[in-house]
Amino acid sequence: MGTAGGRILVTGGAGFIGSAVCRHLVAGAAERVVNVDKLTYAGNLGSLQMLETQPNYVHYRTDIGDEQAMLEIMRHEKIDAVMHLAAESHVDRSIDGPDVFVETNIVGTVRLLNAALAYRRELRTEARGRFRFHHVSTDEVFGDLPFDGSVFSEDTAYAPSSPYAASKAASDHLVRAWAHTYGLPVVLSNCSNNFGPYQFPEKLIPLTILNALEEKPLPVYGTGANVRDWLHVEDHARALELVIRQGRPGESYNIGARAERSNLAVVEGICDRLDVRRPRGQGRSYRDLITFVPDRPGHDRRYAIDPSKIERELGWRPQVGFEDGMNMTVDWYLANRWWWEPIRHLRYPGMRLGECSRRSA
Repeated sequence: MGTAGGRILVTGGAGFIGSAVCRHLVAGAAERVVNVDKLTYAGNLGSLQMLETQPNYVHYRTDIGDEQAMLEIMRHEKIDAVMHLAAESHVDRSIDGPDVFVETNIVGTVRLLNAALAYRRELRTEARGRFRFHHVSTDEVFGDLPFDGSVFSEDTAYAPSSPYAASKAASDHLVRAWAHTYGLPVVLSNCSNNFGPYQFPEKLIPLTILNALEEKPLPVYGTGANVRDWLHVEDHARALELVIRQGRPGESYNIGARAERSNLAVVEGICDRLDVRRPRGQGRSYRDLITFVPDRPGHDRRYAIDPSKIERELGWRPQVGFEDGMNMTVDWYLANRWWWEPIRHLRYPGMRLGECSRRSA
């Protein structure tokens, strides 16, 4: 698609990673950013309010599963590339109710692929050659790593453990099939755990911060020994732009920051930061609120990504270190109650934020 400009359609652009991508692209060289998000529970236009007056940004409240509507949007907006981030993404939700993960992540991806293929076939030769479909996926498709020096590469065999991971693995395979069978020019990326501002409060880091502020238990699965490789969401957005603009069609790129931390270490680090920034009374530490809860079924021990390929081929490097990124993240949640408080207390369906439940990581 070239190195500058372009009219880019971002699916799931009101979600955590999608909104970071939209903010990054609008601030950069994108000619137009078209956000398609049907606004499920995790979609929040508040994460994009700074873009509402920008002439190179528009939002469509549309389901990616509506194939004809997606085709019409692509035609109307004269799209050069699709960045597909729309997905159900929470492992615990997939365990409790896998059907919606199949419908969104698998069926929705097929319908979006069909729309993209039909649209590309209508384009003139130059525009057809420029078009790209970028499928954004997760390291969880690779399954579980032992506690050793092994890492996921682009050649690691798929071995998903959860319904969520299986649905993303299926969508990855379907994207590759549309490339091989129909000639759709695709690129794929698989990222490690993201963190940063505007993350929905059911995920480990914001849940821990907000539970602590409300003096509620800080749930940690098992012994907290499970390890994840943490990537700041703005670094991820920068990587995704490089992949869509410069990635080689048919290739996949693993995106990680080489920042492995155990879940317990992450939670303890948040407690230590809050002890300084928002001290509890009587000299108590937020660490006293840590509560170990029964592990979830099939909980993968460790994820770790080797990002050598994207570093070597596209020149990407993370710019935000884990410790600095965590400082900025804690500070952001402290300073932006306007964003998370309505979600925390009004919009979350059912219980479970703030309770000592299985929704901790």
